[in-house]
Amino acid sequence: MKREKLSSTVLSGLVALFVFTSFILGGAMSAEAKKVKVGFILKTMQEERYQRDKAIFIKKAESLGAKVYFDSANNDEQMQLAKFENMLAKGCKVIVMQPVNTGTAGNMVKMANEEGVKVVGYDSMLVNGPLDAMVMQDSWAVGKLQGEAMVKWMKSKKGKIEGKVALIMGQPGDSNAIAMSSGALEIVEKNPGLEMVAKQAHEGWSSEKAMATAENVLTKHANGIDAFICNNSGMARGVVAALDAQGIADTEKVFVAGSDADLVNLQYVSQGKQSVEVWKKIAPLAETAAEVAVQLAKGEKINADKMINNGFVDVPTIVTPIFLITKDNLESTIIAEGLYTKEQVYGK
Repeated sequence: MKREKLSSTVLSGLVALFVFTSFILGGAMSAEAKKVKVGFILKTMQEERYQRDKAIFIKKAESLGAKVYFDSANNDEQMQLAKFENMLAKGCKVIVMQPVNTGTAGNMVKMANEEGVKVVGYDSMLVNGPLDAMVMQDSWAVGKLQGEAMVKWMKSKKGKIEGKVALIMGQPGDSNAIAMSSGALEIVEKNPGLEMVAKQAHEGWSSEKAMATAENVLTKHANGIDAFICNNSGMARGVVAALDAQGIADTEKVFVAGSDADLVNLQYVSQGKQSVEVWKKIAPLAETAAEVAVQLAKGEKINADKMINNGFVDVPTIVTPIFLITKDNLESTIIAEGLYTKEQVYGK
């Protein structure tokens, strides 16, 4: 009898435990099921900055109650399509995408919209597609800042705005590369003393290909290039490497501008190997994109700064800030705001 009583007691306890556990797990699963699913896909993780984009976006989106599916495409258009389709299959209500090919990515947006999924453009405006929203920096202004800094450098070093300029562009046909280059070209065209001796696009925003271009231009002009304007940090590193090989990686001799504020480039700025970097603040960009994605997933209205036509539709667009970084303001910008420490930038 005692054994039967004990067994009955144990059994009752186990049943109670099972019911309690099921209740807890059921509640947890229910809470998980209620989370909006958001996809975030970058064109690459090649550049250092993209680790920040990923981490900041995910942290912000999760704080707003979203479940994030992240992926990147290694600058491969077909790979991005496959990963995009995978996010649709996982039930994402909104996908935030930085397109590999801004000219053809509109087809992915159309496919998503047909399934009732909204798409937010990230960093690079895709064209000819029904984009639901866009979060970006003003890429044209990036190029303009670089061009203006070059003019200032020439006045300081040469006493006049005169010299040979090479424009090192990113992915052929990429809307960001086109916009940044346009901003720089406008400055060059306003100054008749400047001669554009090279204007070259580079597949995959490749640092190695940019270095090869710089080597060829330097050889052709007997090292007589006054300025290189580069669409991103990685390609600027390639240019600095080419200049270094010729013993002229020196801001007293050649102006070099990059964009993305990768640590190595900031070190080059501090060392006098590179003239300027454009810092496109990642936190406002990634956090805003996460906020917009969750708002759209919940059917809420977003507040756009302006409407930009992408060749297909007027896209509600939010623009985040950019800053010119020089040797003189490294401490008051990059270091003061905690992007990198003084020891990281100066190596001491």
